[in-house]
Amino acid sequence: MAEVRIAEGESLENALRRFKRKVQTEDIIKEVKRHSYYLKPGQKRRLKQELARKRARKKNRRESEQGSRRLNPGSKPGAETGSQPKQTT
Repeated sequence: MAEVRIAEGESLENALRRFKRKVQTEDIIKEVKRHSYYLKPGQKRRLKQELARKRARKKNRRESEQGSRRLNPGSKPGAETGSQPKQTT
């Protein structure tokens, strides 16, 4: 359980900020959500497989983006490839 002691002269806002950070690092919220309802073993397995597929897609997408950057290292992110610079008159 996350516990924060307020030091002498410390503001409540700082203590609350430390508490929130501690709760987040200890994954307390995630654990509470996980135990808030029962998942049958089959549902757990499907959820786990779905998350694995999602991570794999994300990894493949990142690798393909990095591969295209390596092919054209001078381009800036978000810039169209092969476009001409704007001419101002």
